[in-house]
Amino acid sequence: MASPQNPFDAVLHAARDVAKLDCALDAEMLGAALLGSVYAIADEDRSSVVRTFVGDFLSATARRRTAAATTIRTVFASLVPDADGAAGVKPGTQAPSWSGQLGKVRLTGSYAYGDVYGDQTSYLATFAYDDSTSGGPEHAVVALVDHNIGITKDVFVGGPAERILEQVRQMCADDALTWFREEDPSRLRREVARHLDITDELEALPQEGSLATDRALVSARLALLPTPAPFDGTIEPDPLSAADRDRLVRAFLDSPEAVRLGLDRLPEADLASLHFCLSLVLDHSESFPDPDPMRWSPAVAGLFLLDWVHRRAVLDMDDAALLPRVVRGWAGYAARLRGLPAEAVSQTDEAIEEMVPEFVRLYTTGERRSPATAAVAQLIADGVDPNDPEALDAWIEANRQRLDDDNPA
Repeated sequence: MASPQNPFDAVLHAARDVAKLDCALDAEMLGAALLGSVYAIADEDRSSVVRTFVGDFLSATARRRTAAATTIRTVFASLVPDADGAAGVKPGTQAPSWSGQLGKVRLTGSYAYGDVYGDQTSYLATFAYDDSTSGGPEHAVVALVDHNIGITKDVFVGGPAERILEQVRQMCADDALTWFREEDPSRLRREVARHLDITDELEALPQEGSLATDRALVSARLALLPTPAPFDGTIEPDPLSAADRDRLVRAFLDSPEAVRLGLDRLPEADLASLHFCLSLVLDHSESFPDPDPMRWSPAVAGLFLLDWVHRRAVLDMDDAALLPRVVRGWAGYAARLRGLPAEAVSQTDEAIEEMVPEFVRLYTTGERRSPATAAVAQLIADGVDPNDPEALDAWIEANRQRLDDDNPA
């Protein structure tokens, strides 16, 4: 057979056996996988790119009359009903017996589970076809939301639903650091969808998992859930006020965690470093898509100590010596306020201790400093006050050649 001449012919070739599948679920999963190729190669607004592709495909194949062509058109129209022309697509005369079951599912359960730290939440919804014989088995839709990077990191559709649900229940029952609950379906839809919107704009998708191949089917299933109330976090929340930050710092310094580490009785010469370190802790918390100064974990501590602080702050030796101790205290304090189990508290504390050598190495080498941070660090090392415009201008003029060499046009 000759090679396909365009993307639409390539899709028709890949879907040549779609009409021979056993049930609607198999066809929907095949259709989603084909659209996943379009989703994966888009470089922005991926869901819109897929919708446009489906509309163009339906237009380009409107006169195709083979069983495979008419069937995959029906599948695509079911998966992306808001694409141009989707509403007018009808099953052909050679349509498989299961065509009428495409998208005809009902929600049978909705759940959420995750780690006690709040790093990740997985949402699980189960669906059953109106006619399980031609539609297919009850199946589960699972979406993993990563709160540290603010995206829906992976999605998965599979079955049987009862087996997947039982595995999740058992996993959470066996692990004291995880939780499981029934979830309001409208909240499930809202949380997965709003984080998927961010995922759609990524320059590069997460490499592992079935995000691309199952994305279209997950979206079709989410659309069947109750419409959520508007999310009041769609507008970026205001940062903590100075009064709020001061209140948090004072409460922490009075806490048993701060007392245990001696942070409540530092010499006066170290107080400036202490408050600078605490300001960095709060600044880092506000850098997350869902800011919460009390959400600390081994992962969050690693992001802070081994990456963020080197890119965003200029530390002197006193700051660097104190910062890991401040983070240990704050993480323990936050864990107690949130009621985390003792195992979670000790894991975070031990993880921070293990990070200290690498933190010191990165501080010493400066290898993760951003250009701006590196420039400020050099200013300070040269004895220049960054807040003194005249001194700053003089330093720039004296170092213009080196700066031009470091930042070629």
